[in-house]
Amino acid sequence: MRRTVSVAVGLGAAACLVTPAALSGAAPAPGEEPTPGQQQALDLGIQVAPKESGAAALTADTNPNPYLANLPSLTDANYFAWNKDMHAEAEKRAVSQRLAANRREAFGTSRRGTSARAVPTPFVHDEEEPAGTSGSNDSHVDAEPIPGFGTGATRIPAVRILGGLAAPPTSAPRTVTTTEDQGAIPLATPTGIVGSGSSVTTSVLGDGPHGPAGTASNDFDFYSVDVVAGQTLTANTEGSASTTDTILVVYAADGTPLVADDDSGTGTSSSLSYKPATPGTYYVMVGGYAFDPLPADPFDSGSGAGGADVGDYRVAIASQELDADFYSVRLRPGDTVGSSAEGAATGLTVRTPSGEERVGGVGTDASSLYPPTSPLIGGGNTAIAYVAEEAGWYSVEVSGGSGSYDVTVEGYRPGTQGDRGRRQTVLLDFAPGRVNTATWGGPGTRRVSPFAAFVPQWGIARTSARALENRILNQVRANLQAEIAGTNPTVNVDVLNARLYPELIGQENVSRIYIAGTIAETGINTIGIAQYIDPGNFGQEDEAIVLLDVLSAPAGPASSLNTYLNATSDRLAFVSQAVANVTAHEVGHTIGNYHTDNADEVHNMMDSGGANFGVNLYGVGPDNVGGTADDENIEFRTDTYSPVEGFTGLEDTENVTSWAYAGR
Repeated sequence: MRRTVSVAVGLGAAACLVTPAALSGAAPAPGEEPTPGQQQALDLGIQVAPKESGAAALTADTNPNPYLANLPSLTDANYFAWNKDMHAEAEKRAVSQRLAANRREAFGTSRRGTSARAVPTPFVHDEEEPAGTSGSNDSHVDAEPIPGFGTGATRIPAVRILGGLAAPPTSAPRTVTTTEDQGAIPLATPTGIVGSGSSVTTSVLGDGPHGPAGTASNDFDFYSVDVVAGQTLTANTEGSASTTDTILVVYAADGTPLVADDDSGTGTSSSLSYKPATPGTYYVMVGGYAFDPLPADPFDSGSGAGGADVGDYRVAIASQELDADFYSVRLRPGDTVGSSAEGAATGLTVRTPSGEERVGGVGTDASSLYPPTSPLIGGGNTAIAYVAEEAGWYSVEVSGGSGSYDVTVEGYRPGTQGDRGRRQTVLLDFAPGRVNTATWGGPGTRRVSPFAAFVPQWGIARTSARALENRILNQVRANLQAEIAGTNPTVNVDVLNARLYPELIGQENVSRIYIAGTIAETGINTIGIAQYIDPGNFGQEDEAIVLLDVLSAPAGPASSLNTYLNATSDRLAFVSQAVANVTAHEVGHTIGNYHTDNADEVHNMMDSGGANFGVNLYGVGPDNVGGTADDENIEFRTDTYSPVEGFTGLEDTENVTSWAYAGR
């Protein structure tokens, strides 16, 4: 955000009373936990939900936006439909930004939008590497400097980079024919590629011994490629011969899946690029989309789960040395950078001064989730955003096909540093009475049950509701203040209870977080959902909601707090900690954090839903009982982005959070 913000938690409006029986009846059972195969697919960035598309598929009661929502199960998340919608909305937003810029230029008006944050006019930097060549700016250490860029007083915080990616040496692709069974690594069809080269194959999924006419466990087609040092392995199923909804996976020789793609091509075709760290033989698998799409054992062609799409496909595979251009820009701690790529550039990556990848994306664009007040750029082929941790020269890598590109990089000071005298409040509202659920895609204004009505569902007397609220308030305050030392020494945010500060409701610089209601009451099928994802915190009146029916459901699902409660539990301590963490997770979105990987060893406040709720978000310790001495204090940390959301690299959620509330 641009100003100082306070967060308030409260019982603002009149309470809506419900009985325990009504609560339990209103809460639908959360989605099923992913199977091991589904979890592996999600870890590789492949969705496992049905791929309905169009407006009918994007309804909050069945499919809230998974980038914004803390879902009970990721097996229900329709990333396919949401990504199409987000790209379309991002392009509309980009067109509006360009039209506004043209009007300002034509009439000489202030280059300021509704955020009152200046949108700078970029200067042009022409790539110094001669057109059609490569080798001079192809790595982080050889990045081409752009010294005029920066957010300091003597620099310009926007640059338009015009350059070109050299085409690799080309030769006619080798046509490869296939013979079943080729459904495992030992049975892979050789592409004939050794070092540089390419191949093209037209084949069929479903015609092997494990297709519909055989065991029906899924037909997989494997292809072997020998890749030498410095080469990049690419594969795609583009083309009129591809009528099947394909997935692509690259496996190492030991069977480890390394990278995958589902829908990065046109429609449901697939496209991926992978540069191995070591030379060797790698295996490209073509499969059909399914709810459980991967072989359980890539050395066993009959180890699939069944149900995959079948039909014709065309796959082009190549190993070649691809050009990538690196540019270096000097950043200060807290600088919020937005970048967008057009032309031949389809990928952007930001690396720290030491060369560590911080954020990357190929064909990703979540800029439609920014608030209207955000000046960050989006649209084009790819758009990314990043908040710098340290001072130094960062590199921006431009990658993609071959030909000319146009990349814009802009920098802004974050949070309240952009506007003097602003302080943000985060207002927690435990009893809002009526809530406009359309804020998050819901059906409109609905009456919701207050937090106090759910307290008995955790085995806590309702008379303890106020004490529980205070504990939650204090924990959220700690999450957003004391625990985000980060690189910003002047965190400037208030966390307050709406019951005690009702006059703040609807005021500037106040973001309101509702902790009340159920899925049935709101029509939103989630545990929590935020209004925006706002890198740099440029919009400070965002809203989020934490629903309580899944959290208070009977013991069993990983998403229910009751699953971790027994006679040894300190119920007040555990419930307050867990609800506060879910609340801080939603606040984290409103100030710029994306989801992080829920399946790795890092337990992060921003871990996505769908699995491992107890250890990832609620803080349950090794004894698997909440409210005991071994519980973990979950914090904003550095973690990998959620693979299924398309971004790569390490997201420093502590840094993003601390600079969102930057004081002067």
